[in-house]
Parts: sequence; structure tokens; C-alpha cells
Amino acid sequence: MHIHISNSSGVPIYEQIKDGIKSAILSGELVEGEALPSMRILAKELRISVITTKRAYEELEGEGFIVSLVGKGSFVAEKNREFIREENLRRMETLLQQAVELGRMSGLEADEVKALVDLLYRGE
Repeated sequence: MHIHISNSSGVPIYEQIKDGIKSAILSGELVEGEALPSMRILAKELRISVITTKRAYEELEGEGFIVSLVGKGSFVAEKNREFIREENLRRMETLLQQAVELGRMSGLEADEVKALVDLLYRGE
């Protein structure tokens, strides 16, 4: 797992870590039961504070993406398929909203945007 963080992105570092781990879980790069690096190791690798990694892990646990076991570490949680589906739908809505806004700015009609989505979905 590779997490890229940027001090100039305007997004808090803990959130960048959280989003990186969440994306790796949703994409299947990290699988159910897989151990995550300890907070200390991840902090050392990223050259950030342990407090920052702790916050990211706590939020991931609160959202149901990971489980932490005292003395054992943090692991990818059992997949709740409905939760993952909802999370992916939410992400998809955000991306589609951006595409629709770009289409409007370009003067495209709704039917043209729908046709483009159909073509892309079929892989054409």
C-alpha cells in the first residue's frame, strides 16, 4: 500500500491518509483481515506525527473500514457489501456531478451526456 500525502493540497494530512487507505480497501488492494502498518511505523514512513496517523485510524474505525485490537494492531474490517456499495455510489455521484457540470459548461444537452455515459459503460 502506498499513501501519497501533500502538504500543499489544502486537505488535512490525516484525511489524506484516511482517503488513501479507504481507496485501497474499496479497490481490493487491501483485503479483509489484512494487517495495516502500526500507527508508529506509518508515521515514521510518512514522516509525520503519530497523532496524525492515530486520528486517521480512529476515523477509519468509526466508519467501519478497519478494526483495531489492543496489542495486535489494526486490520481491514469484514466487508459490509451494502456499505461498500453505498460508499461507491456516493463517490460516483460526486464524479458524475462534476461531469454534468462540465457538460453544461460545454453546452451539451442531457441526452448527449447520457449517450456518452452509455458508451463509456459499455467500454466503447
